[in-house]
Amino acid sequence: MAANRQELIRKIIAEQPIENQSQLLEALAGYGVQCTQSTLSREIKRMNIVKRSGPAGQYRYVLASAPDENVRRKLRTILRESVVSVDCAQNLIVIKTLPELASAACAVLDGMHSEDLVGTIAGDNTAFLAMRDSASAERFSLAIQELIDKG
Repeated sequence: MAANRQELIRKIIAEQPIENQSQLLEALAGYGVQCTQSTLSREIKRMNIVKRSGPAGQYRYVLASAPDENVRRKLRTILRESVVSVDCAQNLIVIKTLPELASAACAVLDGMHSEDLVGTIAGDNTAFLAMRDSASAERFSLAIQELIDKG
């Protein structure tokens, strides 16, 4: 069901100038697909849909392009240069960074769009990542460490 809904969302935003979630919900309903605003919000995040300025200056939803290798390299550099340590505590990942860089690290990790990442909180030099469960925390912390180690 979710895959069909995602395919329909792609079609709608490609064909119509959808400016907000209400319009997208209405367009989905026009195809006989009902979903809640919170479900739609999660789908938008999962699908990496963003708002961009259209030709007449109005904003509309579009699929964000996948980051190219240059962007990925910059993201790895941000993590490699800012993260001091990564550790798990049940379903939480605790990341220690250099001073004032926890927010930058969280921005990179949020941008990875992991379905298992529930949310991030950044302080000055510490970030907490809430994961769905302990197993996903272990996997994601290993992925973070791999990004850092790849250099």
